[in-house]
Amino acid sequence: MADIHYSLSHSLSHDDAKQAAQEVADSLAREYGLTCKWNGDVLNFERSGVKGNLTVEKTQASIEIKLGFMLSAFKGTIEQQVTHNMQRVFAEKS
Repeated sequence: MADIHYSLSHSLSHDDAKQAAQEVADSLAREYGLTCKWNGDVLNFERSGVKGNLTVEKTQASIEIKLGFMLSAFKGTIEQQVTHNMQRVFAEKS
């Protein structure tokens, strides 16, 4: 399995950071057909061949994604999209 890890510092309120995380997850859900569910401050998402979470903390948001064999070939593209999307959404909320 290929792994993607990305963390982003932010200065948003807790509610704004969770809203930004939801927007990132909504984008991933549309792009990759993921189902998402909050568990406290952790947004879990998955589908066949993909599993991960986006964690919102006071000054940081972190995403971890595990890609199955079929999607591991696209790790670079997925990582680039996720990184860009998180940076854009969190910057817009600032």
